[in-house]
This record gives sequence, structure tokens and C-alpha cells, in this order.
Amino acid sequence: MLPEKYPTDSWTNVPPTILAQYGRRLHVQPNHPLSITRKLIESRFPGFRNHNDLPGIVTVHQNFDSLGFTADHPGRSRNDTYYINKDTLLRTHTSAHEVDVFKANTSNGYTISADVYRRDAVDRSHYPIFHQMEGALTWDRSDFKTRQACVDQITTDFEKLPKHDLVVEDPNPSFHAERNPLQEKHHTPEEAEIIGAHLKRSLEDMVVTIFTEADKALAAAGQGSQAEQEPLKVRWVEAFFPHTSPSWELEVWWRGDWLEVLGCGVIDQPLLVRADVPDRIGWAFGIGLERIAMLLFGIPDIRLFWSKDARFLSQFDEGKPIRRFQAFSKHPAAPRDVSFWLPKSNAPVVANTPAAASSAPSPAGGQQTEPSLDGAAPVFHENDLMEIARNTAGDDVEDVKLIDDFVHPKTGRRSLCYRITYRSLEKTLTTEEANALHERISQELVSDFGVQLR
Repeated sequence: MLPEKYPTDSWTNVPPTILAQYGRRLHVQPNHPLSITRKLIESRFPGFRNHNDLPGIVTVHQNFDSLGFTADHPGRSRNDTYYINKDTLLRTHTSAHEVDVFKANTSNGYTISADVYRRDAVDRSHYPIFHQMEGALTWDRSDFKTRQACVDQITTDFEKLPKHDLVVEDPNPSFHAERNPLQEKHHTPEEAEIIGAHLKRSLEDMVVTIFTEADKALAAAGQGSQAEQEPLKVRWVEAFFPHTSPSWELEVWWRGDWLEVLGCGVIDQPLLVRADVPDRIGWAFGIGLERIAMLLFGIPDIRLFWSKDARFLSQFDEGKPIRRFQAFSKHPAAPRDVSFWLPKSNAPVVANTPAAASSAPSPAGGQQTEPSLDGAAPVFHENDLMEIARNTAGDDVEDVKLIDDFVHPKTGRRSLCYRITYRSLEKTLTTEEANALHERISQELVSDFGVQLR
């Protein structure tokens, strides 16, 4: 529950299921796989200040305005964001704290790890609460007599970074005028190039640590070692993020496939100006802890992180080598379909865009859910069904997927069909239990959005 009372208004949309999980702080829970993953990453950034206790309730200013989000930015939508009231929300990204941390200026380097909240899809890799970790390192030009002296210091720092034998694919230039621009008003080409080099070497070192541990765990579980087959390799891909430029994504070749691991880049200088540290320059990255923990421990379902079952929690020990998760049960799935006609007066909004898991990207886009002017039911958005399913079935709903989208050729009415898969992590759901959950979800769709069941 929330630590204190907040006034509610027409913006309030945080459901009881989210409030019940608020404050769990899995990323600092001893021996939890997310905490073990966080500590492993932090170990590669000695000297950084690690912020792990920042409050999850932030202002709209912190979450959006301080980062330069425009007033009409889709990330502010109630379809994607949990609002406590019009001025206060549950943070959608760790970036909500960036300006405050830079203002405090207690260390040149920092990490922030925290739970973040977004209305999102229901499946085995998405959950409305997940954990991000971001890091940043800056240098203060005012500490040096010239800008070149600052560049020389960053170069010296770069040369002290740990070396590795990774195979690195990095075919693109350090910046590109159209694809990946230099911040010409703020950085010289030399500054951007050495900052980017320092960033990439630092994150390559982190990747070596993560995937070496993952490889050891696989070998210990008798599942074979990738190192015996081919060397670990990474590639840098040009990207776009609102708060860095130039920007990159880091991908790792892992067991026959390229995995996107994180997003990063040279910090957007206007952000540092807003933080009252205009002389600082540097880099930042963002990574999703669940994604890395699932890879490290072989955890197949994101819901498991929230389990209080001792059969899950007892498998992890931060004082011992990482080992692969051993499934303690596999209960059968209970799929059910729900088909419905959308009201004629409502133009449906259906979106299924996963939210980004790094610190740099903005929240997933979407449209504002608003009641129609004639008092009809609110416009249906796919995330509304996700929310109804989670509120009704909790963690007994495994997946919600659109399987049919049909527009009647004569009436123009639109019909949607979703397959909802129920599967408990702790027991076998009876037919009666699955049917009861499905009936409650179907009826709530009718009452809340005026749909007509088929």
C-alpha cells in the first residue's frame, strides 16, 4: 500500500492489485534473483554511488517535465501510466530521478535501481511492475583549464578500463548527421567520440561479467557452455532515445541469437542544464533487471519474481555461484476466448506496444482514455482489458492475446476476439475456477465499456 494518503481526482487510475504490490522492493530483497542481478552489475562500476531506495511516487514534473516531455506527449496517457492524481504518479522509469540526482552532484558516477510501473500487455515477459537500472558517468569541464584537458582526462580514464577479448562489431561512425547526430551546440567531435568510447568499453566489460556468469550456470546445470562452441560477441547498433545523442543499443550473440541487452548514449546536454550542472558532460545507460535475471537464472515467467513460494525463493543465494532455476511444478493452461462487438459510437483504440526497459527511452505510446461527450462508455483500449484481467485473475492470468480483428462489411461494426490463458504458478485451476474468472472479466468488459459479447 502507499506510505501515505494522497488526494484522488479524475486522473486517479491505480488499481488495488498495483497498490498491493507497492513497496515490495524486490531489487533489494536479500537473495532475490533481481537483487543478485543488481549487485552483479553494480560490481562493474566501482566508485559509483548506488541509489536503491528512491521513492516510487513522483510528481508529473519529475517524471515528464524535467526530462523535456512535451505537454501532449503520448507517454503521459492514462492508458500507459498509473496516476495517483493529476500531479502525482507511480514512476514509469528511473529517469524520473535523473535531474534530482545530477543536481545533488554527490558523485561523478551513479546507478539508480528501482521498481517502475506501466499499464502493459499480459504475457510471460511483461508485468505492470518491473525493475530498471540506469547508470551515468560525467566529467566536469570546469575542473579543467581547457576543454581539451577534459578530453585528455577522459582518454586517460578510458585507458584504465578493464580490457577484454570480446568480438565487437561496431561498423558505424561515432556519430552521423542524420542517423545518430552529434550535439553540435554542446559537444566537440573529440568530446563525443571519447565519451562514446568510454561508454562502450564500460558496458562491454559489464556484458562480459553477466554472460560469463550465465555460461557458468548453464555448464553447471549440464546444459552446455557457449564458450566451448564460439566466443562471446557483441554488436553496437545505432538507436534513438530522447535523452541521449548519439545513442546505441548493445546486442549480444547468445546461444544462436542476437539479444538486445540495453540502450545508452551521450547524455542530452539540455537535461544537464535543467539539472543546474551545465558544465558536466558524460554518458548514460539503462537496462531491465528482469530481462537479465531471466537470462542468468533461466526463469521462464516474469510472474515468478513476485512469488512468495519458498520453492522459488529458496533456490537463490547471493553468497553462492549463480545456478539455473529448477521448475517445481508445471500446471496446465486453461485458455478461454472472449469475443465482443465494440459500441458503434466508440472508435476503438487498440495498441500493443511493449514499453522500453531502459532509462533513456520514453514510456510506450498510446491514446488518452476519455469518456465520450454524450456520456457513453469510455473508448476501449487494449490495456484496459489487460488491467481487467490482472485485477480479476491476478497472477493466475498468464497471457492475453488478440487473435481476431473483424469489421463487418455492412454495418461497419468492429469485433475483437482475445484469447486469455489462465495458469496458476502454484496449483491446477479447475474448470469451474477458470470459467468463473473468465465470466467476471467478460461481464466487466460489458459494464465498463458497453461492448456486446458474441
